[in-house]
Amino acid sequence: MIPLVETTELTKIYDSVTALQRCSLAIAPGQIVGLLGPNGSGKTTLIRLLLGYLKPTIGSARVGPYDCERASVAVRQLTAYLPAETRLSRRLSGREVLQFFAQLRPGTKLARSLRIAERLGLDLRRTVSLMSTGMRQKTALAAVLGYDTPLVILDEPTASLDPTARSEVLKLVREARDEGRTVLFSSHVLSEVEEICDRVAVLRFGELVHEQSVHELRQQHRLRLRLRGSLPTPPAQYELTVTQPEPGVVQLDTPAELAPLLGWLATLPLEDIRIEPLRLQAVYERFHPGASAVE
Repeated sequence: MIPLVETTELTKIYDSVTALQRCSLAIAPGQIVGLLGPNGSGKTTLIRLLLGYLKPTIGSARVGPYDCERASVAVRQLTAYLPAETRLSRRLSGREVLQFFAQLRPGTKLARSLRIAERLGLDLRRTVSLMSTGMRQKTALAAVLGYDTPLVILDEPTASLDPTARSEVLKLVREARDEGRTVLFSSHVLSEVEEICDRVAVLRFGELVHEQSVHELRQQHRLRLRLRGSLPTPPAQYELTVTQPEPGVVQLDTPAELAPLLGWLATLPLEDIRIEPLRLQAVYERFHPGASAVE
């Protein structure tokens, strides 16, 4: 399948600071891809390069048939973008904001944005100046998700939203995917990313350090063992990652099915064992130990 979004060795350098380094990423149509990393990891730089707001130092990016640098206007016509910090005219009502954005794109139907606003419980009669931060976020989401574009880029879409609105936004993102649209979902809330994304991409200091399908992630497990004595050397075929998080406890991360491992575990001098799925938090901490991410 031909990717809808593709970057090749994409790099952005500011003087002595490398904001993005040789990022090669391919995103297929109809996928939700979670973009992960703490502030300063390169997520926003990558998004701005895709939209043509920045010129790459090295490498290239494309959306559909268009080069993101040379045909940035065409790329933005294919893209609905919610920035992390939205700015709305304070004098307009919510309905007027949606009307304004609908008029920016020929063929956009205001009714779609109005339906999304209703699902989010938004009072469109209120002016932006009298809206809470969460209401302004809902207004921006209704405008962006109202566009019928093949690519949707959402930067912290659930920020400032209550749990009910967060749940509805995730439903809307899934619906966009089910319509065949591609969603780039940048978030610090790992539980949301794990819940709705098909793939995750982890950035660290401007470098793409890890990609993985969420389906593969859900098949991995973490085992915490308390032993009478020391842990024998695990057989190499199990590809275990072994750590000792605290005295007397051994932690094993397995990247494959658990069943083949059970026979070897039965031979160990176990006092206690706890088995749980290896969640996205554990993968994230592998590349960002101690970084602040919301579980």
